[in-house]
Amino acid sequence: MTPEQADTGVEASVAPDQHEAVALVRVEPRAMLKRLQAESPAFRDCKPLALRIDTSILARFPEFDRKNLRIALRMYTASTKYLKAVERGTERFDLDGKPAGEVTAEQREHAATTLKERFAAVAKQQREKREAEEAERRREEKLRQLVSKFGR
Repeated sequence: MTPEQADTGVEASVAPDQHEAVALVRVEPRAMLKRLQAESPAFRDCKPLALRIDTSILARFPEFDRKNLRIALRMYTASTKYLKAVERGTERFDLDGKPAGEVTAEQREHAATTLKERFAAVAKQQREKREAEEAERRREEKLRQLVSKFGR
């Protein structure tokens, strides 16, 4: 493997002119998710995914890059919609929408805890924003009162 190939992650068996073609077919994580949602009932219906589904995805979609697939799956499984599905779900599903395992109580509890923390953080940000806006409003009201009192 040449130093250039080591940097790009392309194996030595790929000819230099093929190197550009390999780089061009690399699918971005968001595009992967859109394709998976279009072609897989489990993704389209936002059902809890089977464990180790990444191997099934790579077998069905060989053009997907493992690194970008992991990023895409991390984005998908961290979404609020997916966490709610895991919290309520009892079964996991494969790419075809067929049952492929169960969601354990521990996994449901983890999803519920993550959602509670997320909602609490959003509520805290909103509360802090409202308090800052209220403080700014009071400050401007005081300035108006001072200007009206001491202004000409």
